[in-house]
Amino acid sequence: MAVTLAPAALDRVRGYLQAAPTALGLRFGVKKTGCSGWGYLADMAKDERPGDTVFEQDGVRIYVDAESLELIDGTQIDFVKQGLNEQFVFRNPNVTAECGCGESFTTRADVA
Repeated sequence: MAVTLAPAALDRVRGYLQAAPTALGLRFGVKKTGCSGWGYLADMAKDERPGDTVFEQDGVRIYVDAESLELIDGTQIDFVKQGLNEQFVFRNPNVTAECGCGESFTTRADVA
């Protein structure tokens, strides 16, 4: 599987990369947080780390650390605008539940 970017997210990340020419790509992962267990992390990748898996899509690299990969493999990242609001949206096939505020999630691995 892979982590992919929908066209709107791909355009948005390209804009961020143009503004940060030393960045290698997008770093995407998770951390323990919130009431459901996991929260997404997205930032510009400043370096490639041991254990990273690197996905490339239309010239944009996505760096995922080994600990996060199992929890986010297969995720599509999109960028959505609704009125004055705009945000990244994560379509993660591994999610089994999300907290009410939408800030954290649980996966099949957490249930097992």
